[in-house]
Amino acid sequence: MEELMEILEEIRPDVDFETEQFLVKDGILDSIDIIMIVGELNDTYDIEIQPKDLIPENFNNVKAILALVERLQEE
Repeated sequence: MEELMEILEEIRPDVDFETEQFLVKDGILDSIDIIMIVGELNDTYDIEIQPKDLIPENFNNVKAILALVERLQEE
């Protein structure tokens, strides 16, 4: 979780990822942010996030992003 928080805070230092629950729904993260996050997650965790995974539910909060990473690592 710590590594994930570092990635997110590097991309968007102005966002409080620990408390925000609707990063996509509330428009806090835009498509460019998501692309940057996906690239970093793919590289850092040696996973491949597919277009089918690019849904708001997977990026609305840190827990959802972590769950996505963990699921893809298991595949």
